Amino acid sequence: MRSRRTLIAGAAIGVTALALTACAPPSDGNTGDSNEPTGTASISVSVGPNDFISYNGFTPETYSTYNSAIVDQLKVGFTYFAPDGTVEDNTDLGSYELISEDPLTVEYTISDDAAWSDGTPITVADVVLAWGVQNTNLAGADGPLFNSVSADMGDEVPEGPQGDLDGKEFTVEYAVKNPDWKIQTWLVDPAHIVAEQAGMETEELAQAILDGDSAALEPAAEFWNTGWFTNPGELPDEALIPSSGPYKLGSWDAGQSVTLVANEDYYGEKLAPQNAELVFRFVGQDAMVQALDNGDLDVIAPQPTVDTLAQLEELGDAVNILAGPSLTWEHLDFNFIEGSLFADNLELRQAFAMCVPRQQIVDNLIKPIDPAAVVLNAREVFPFQPTYDEVLEASYNGEYDEPNIEEAARIVAEQGAEGAEVRIGYSAPNPRRADEVALIKSSCDQAGFNIVDAGNEDFFAPGGTQERGDYEVALFAWAGSGQIASGENIYATGKPQNYGGYSNPEVDAAWATLKNSLDPEVHLEQTKVIEELLWADLFGIPVFAHPGVDAASASIDGVERTTTQSGISWNAYAWSSAE
Repeated sequence: MRSRRTLIAGAAIGVTALALTACAPPSDGNTGDSNEPTGTASISVSVGPNDFISYNGFTPETYSTYNSAIVDQLKVGFTYFAPDGTVEDNTDLGSYELISEDPLTVEYTISDDAAWSDGTPITVADVVLAWGVQNTNLAGADGPLFNSVSADMGDEVPEGPQGDLDGKEFTVEYAVKNPDWKIQTWLVDPAHIVAEQAGMETEELAQAILDGDSAALEPAAEFWNTGWFTNPGELPDEALIPSSGPYKLGSWDAGQSVTLVANEDYYGEKLAPQNAELVFRFVGQDAMVQALDNGDLDVIAPQPTVDTLAQLEELGDAVNILAGPSLTWEHLDFNFIEGSLFADNLELRQAFAMCVPRQQIVDNLIKPIDPAAVVLNAREVFPFQPTYDEVLEASYNGEYDEPNIEEAARIVAEQGAEGAEVRIGYSAPNPRRADEVALIKSSCDQAGFNIVDAGNEDFFAPGGTQERGDYEVALFAWAGSGQIASGENIYATGKPQNYGGYSNPEVDAAWATLKNSLDPEVHLEQTKVIEELLWADLFGIPVFAHPGVDAASASIDGVERTTTQSGISWNAYAWSSAE
C-alpha cells in the first residue's frame, strides 16, 4: 500500500503523504514526570509483509505505508491526523500561529526541551533542512539535488523559513494560499547529522540551503539521498539515526522484523512511550491471524477478506476486532511510459475499463465484509463524504459501471491488439488482489486481452518492477488522510508519486488553482474539474474504498484504529501490555 503524502504532516507519527510528518494524538496514559516507559514487555505488530527500507522514509522509493509505519515512530511534527482525519496539534514539539492570510504567514515556536535522542537540540536549522529537501530549485547538473517525495516548497515558500538558525522560533511566508498549510512538515531529518557527514557545520549547511548554494550542498544531498540506505538487516551506525519521536531504531532482522526501543530521553509527555520495546514483524496477509492466535503477534492490520474476518471472529474474547470506514482506496493505474501498451492509446484504455468487472469485484470480495460497500467512482472523495454525489454528477457518466465486453472486443480488434499481454502488477503475496486479477482476467480475456497476474514481492521495491516500468497496469491502494491538495503529487506532471508518467496540462492547471486557494468552494469546483479530466483521459480506474479491519490481542491496551493513512500503529506509543 502506498501512502499519499507531499511532505506535510501526515498519517503517521512523523509525517505522512501525501505528506510527511505527523504524530499521534495525546494519550492519557502518561501523567508522570519521567518519560521512561511504564511497560517492560515487547509488543509485536504487523502491518504487512514488506521489509523495512530506510531511516530516510521521505524518498519516492521509501515512502510507503509499510516503511512509514516504522519511521513515523522515530520522527514527529507540529501536527498529526486524529483517527477521524481531522488535524490536531502536537504541543510536544511546539506551537504555531497564523498571523496573516494575505500573504499566508505562520509563526512557529519549537519547544525549549525538544531535542534529538542524542541530546542535540531541535532548532531552526532542522526546519531549514526540511524545507531544502523539498525544494527542487536546489539543483545540480542532473536535476534536483534532493531525491524527495515532495517537491514544491521552493515555490510555495520561496524565501524559506526565517529565524536564527540555532534558535527555536521561525516564520514562513507562503507565495500561495496553501490549503494544507497546517499539516506541512517542518521537521524531517537531523540537520546536524547531514552537516557532519558533508563536512560542514550545522548552521553552515542551513545557510547554504537558504542561499541556494547548490555546489556547496552536493555532499549533503549525496548523504541525504543515499547515506541512510544500507544492506538489508544492517542498520546505519547508531550515531547517524537519532530520533525526535518516542522510539529509536534498535535492530533489524532482514525479512523478519525491526525492533524499536523506547526513547527514554523523549522530551514530551503526550507521546512518551508506554512500552519498552515495539517490534514490527513482516508477516504475509494470509498468516497474520494465525500469528495473532499463536501469540507471535499482538496487533495486526490484515487486508480485510471474508476469510480473515471469519478467522478473527473464531478467536472470540481473546482478541479485539477493530472495524470501521477507511480513507484507503483500491485502484488500477495505467503505465503511460513510452512503449507501454496503453501509453498513447486512449481507445485501448477505454476497452480495458469496459471489461474490468468492478461491481463483481465489490460484490464478491468486499460486500461480504461491508454490506454497504459500493463501486468507487472518484479519486479525491469517498462515498461516505458529503460532496461525493455532487462531484460524481459533474465528472462521471456511468459508462464503466458494468462490463461491456462486446464494445471492448470491438475496440481491441480495431486497434489490432488481439492477444495483447496486460501485466497487472501488485505487491504479493496478497490473496485479495490475486482474486481481483483473476476476476479481471475472466472478463477481459473475453474482450481479446491476455491478462497476466504479475504480482511479486518486489513490485514496489527500489529497482523493482514498478520502478522499471515492466507492467501495463498497477493494482494498489492509496492510503489517504484529511489533506486537501495532496492528490497533486499523484496526478500532476512530473510529480514524485505520479509513477506511471501521466501528463495533462489541464489537470496541472486545476491543481494549481485548487492549491492556491483557502476557499472550500474553489476546492470543490476544481475537484470536479480534476475528476472529469481523469475520467476522460482514463488516468486509471478506481475500484472500491477499503473496509477497515484491524485486530489486537485482548491483553494489549490502547490500540485504536484510524481512518487515515497512518494505519493501526498511529498511536503505538500509547500501547501497553496488561500481562
